[in-house]
Amino acid sequence: MSSRPKTDAQPTSHSRPATDSRSFARASEPARYSPLTGTTPNHGIEVDRDGQRYTARLLIACADRPGIVAAVSGFLFERGANIVSSHQFSSDPSGGRFFLRTEFFLEGPVDRERFRDAFAVEIAGRFGMDWEIRWWGERRRVAILVSRHDHCLQELLWRWRRGELDAEIVAVISNHRDLEDETVAAGVAFHHVPVAKDGKQQAEAEMLALLEGRAELLVLARYMQILSGDFLERVGMPAINIHHSFLPAFAGADPYGRARERGVKLIGATAHYVTEQLDDGPIIDQDVVRVDHRQSARDLERVGRDVERLVLARAVALHLDDRVIVDGRRTIVF
Repeated sequence: MSSRPKTDAQPTSHSRPATDSRSFARASEPARYSPLTGTTPNHGIEVDRDGQRYTARLLIACADRPGIVAAVSGFLFERGANIVSSHQFSSDPSGGRFFLRTEFFLEGPVDRERFRDAFAVEIAGRFGMDWEIRWWGERRRVAILVSRHDHCLQELLWRWRRGELDAEIVAVISNHRDLEDETVAAGVAFHHVPVAKDGKQQAEAEMLALLEGRAELLVLARYMQILSGDFLERVGMPAINIHHSFLPAFAGADPYGRARERGVKLIGATAHYVTEQLDDGPIIDQDVVRVDHRQSARDLERVGRDVERLVLARAVALHLDDRVIVDGRRTIVF
């Protein structure tokens, strides 16, 4: 995010529905907040079960101690579950934190609430776990904030339309109209919420009204406004941001021109969860590309766009695939 917010001359918002009339879909039951990943999973949107690879994913974080894996696997075995994927990590075998991501398969129908309640009582309570379970077919709804740069938005829309993001993109909200046609053409509703001078509070209130109860993940695809701590506290969902990895160097305008003047040899991007501290949230994904003196500032900017869109898309996919567990100021990524 830029440290110099841009403004729009128009003071009122405008919404344009998608060409296929898709708009925000409300969950069929209230979202439940997960202390493990910071998400509010939607249990109302499900996908076709053809090609089902697993029945559910289980994410766990707790104090490390002997017997955790045995207890979890024993619980699943007693219910006839076949563990098809499992990853674990301990920050320290003595007094550290333990993290587990596992996928399991169950034949036949499952009483989900009974399963969840049993795990909570028999396992989670016993080990003091933060945990989350997500069933096959449960898709989170994603809203995107964007300004004028199109590369990150286009990458997300392209991957979504190809079925590479396990989510439903329900809306794009922007403080400019530049990307309205591309958004609507992709089948996503577009909402124009300008940020007039001294009108940031009103704009954030309008965005909160659009987002309330309608999404589980917010993605900042080069949204060039700084979100307030009040907005982040009230929005009720994690937010993922992308920025070039020059920071804290070359902040502000023309970072690539100044990077070329300094003869940088690497250009990168960082995707992270958004916190009130600007560009300081837990990092999800990063990447770098080597450059040299022969490349112009325009060449460097093109390289930067490429790495930004790829890193953001990877970070969003990792979050949607339940591969990220927040551990304080860092993340565990399986």
